[in-house]
Amino acid sequence: MEVELKIKVSNKYGLHARASTALVQTAARFDSAVHLGREGGEEFVDAKSILGIMSMGAECGADLCLKVDGIDAEEAVEAIVALFERKFDEE
Repeated sequence: MEVELKIKVSNKYGLHARASTALVQTAARFDSAVHLGREGGEEFVDAKSILGIMSMGAECGADLCLKVDGIDAEEAVEAIVALFERKFDEE
């Protein structure tokens, strides 16, 4: 199953080291392939790769596209969306 949705970075410092680590750890809990890219962009990075996430330089307010494909895609999306909604537990 493939799920794709738009997600906004709303934590104060964007996807810095701590937030990126939390995202990678969350994505790694699932068997599904998880990719993240800039909304409207062509390039996506593996959300299970800290270097990939950090290379995006996604700041607060950035619109991203989350693509998840695999057997547990819905559960992965729920967990990742919850992490973004909780602002990575930083605020």
